[in-house]
Amino acid sequence: MCTNIVYEWLKSLQLPQYAESFVDNGYDDLEVCKQIGDPDLDAIGVAVPHHRRRIHEAVRRLKEADEAAAGLYFTLEPQP
Repeated sequence: MCTNIVYEWLKSLQLPQYAESFVDNGYDDLEVCKQIGDPDLDAIGVAVPHHRRRIHEAVRRLKEADEAAAGLYFTLEPQP
């Protein structure tokens, strides 16, 4: 079984059974997972409506976390 960030993410959603299918279909990091839609879930083999809703909700949270972090930045320049 794969032990990557997508596996850990799916495990946190209590859906680790889909990890291999996610990776096999090219969803091997969370940046790619943020693009998941219904056709992707069909290709991955997520057919259970409750599982699909759980994944869609988690993708929404990933996108929201990105938006919240977009306002943050740092600099590598030395401070005076």
